[in-house]
Amino acid sequence: MRPVYVCALFIASLPVAKASDLMDIPSSGIPAAHVRTPDVTVVLDIKGSFSPGALLQMQKEADEIIGSSGIELGWRMRSDATAGTFKDLVVLTFKGACVIDPTPMLHDELGPYAFTRVSNGEVQPFGEVDCGRVANSVKGAMAGDDYQKADLLMGRALGRVVAHELVHMLTKSGRHAHEGVYKASLSGKQLISDSLPLSALDVDHLREEHLHTH
Repeated sequence: MRPVYVCALFIASLPVAKASDLMDIPSSGIPAAHVRTPDVTVVLDIKGSFSPGALLQMQKEADEIIGSSGIELGWRMRSDATAGTFKDLVVLTFKGACVIDPTPMLHDELGPYAFTRVSNGEVQPFGEVDCGRVANSVKGAMAGDDYQKADLLMGRALGRVVAHELVHMLTKSGRHAHEGVYKASLSGKQLISDSLPLSALDVDHLREEHLHTH
């Protein structure tokens, strides 16, 4: 399957979206006063279906990719992000069904998996993921036993798409890499492969930009 563009930078006004109550992010049970505040909190605004297994795998994958730069992510549902203290906050909206449907999918492959918004020439901490397009690419790349771990593969793919968008937001840049998860386009096979990290150059750039702005 040919590569699909991971993202596009959209010049648009910031969206106003209603809260979604899919599930609560698991709590560690540690008293709030002793919990370390994440470097970046990712707020999830989920509009369609999303399995708990895929959601947790998405977080795990994005944590691992972005964590290679030393940046720690935290996760909140939109409905749970009205209170609290955050070092840095980004919002990701998920449109469509974030699941692998066993029936044939009639979904247009053209266009990006996700986009990050731009206002007055500046990259904003708001993005949107097209779950249907991601699911279509993942399904096209699956074979054999892959269907027994569809949730894991969908979550892995979404985690990589999310990590890609987070690099745009945290570096405030529209540039892309020549290798790794931050390439401009990725195939379904790359989205579900065993590993797709940031390149060493992108890890250094992300670390430097984040330290510079904080």
